[in-house]
Amino acid sequence: MSEFLILRFDLPDEAATLALGARLGRALAPGLSLWLEGDLGAGKTTLTRGVLRELGFAGRVKSPTYTLVELYELSRFNLYHFDLYRFVDPDEWEDAGFREYFNAASVCLVEWPDKAGGRLPQPDLRVQFDILDDGRRIRIDALTEAGRLCIARLNSTCQP
Repeated sequence: MSEFLILRFDLPDEAATLALGARLGRALAPGLSLWLEGDLGAGKTTLTRGVLRELGFAGRVKSPTYTLVELYELSRFNLYHFDLYRFVDPDEWEDAGFREYFNAASVCLVEWPDKAGGRLPQPDLRVQFDILDDGRRIRIDALTEAGRLCIARLNSTCQP
């Protein structure tokens, strides 16, 4: 695979995760869908907070564990932050009516996508978080052409 298909980052602390989120925020474009995968406390919401800060959102960013989705109306697009951790049955995805949020004018970040049991639209990027003794390791995989273009933009920005 080329360097534009996979990127890896070793992040020593929360500040580095926020900085990578800011970098990712600069690379996002409307229509993208990202799956954020990793254990509880791995940094998924922290990365999302970095994205949102870069995109000009100054309010509180919290994990939507109980609300299932948080909408952030930004100047370039709407960003939907999903947390499907509490889903017990994949049918809950269909029942919730979230499919319409995945469109050409929005960006969707989805925590715990496996809880939807394969019912989610294909992601453009898969962001895998691993907890290390001395921080986090993040791997970003492009799964579509739009994802590859996003990784190219991300790779061309300043290092976190």
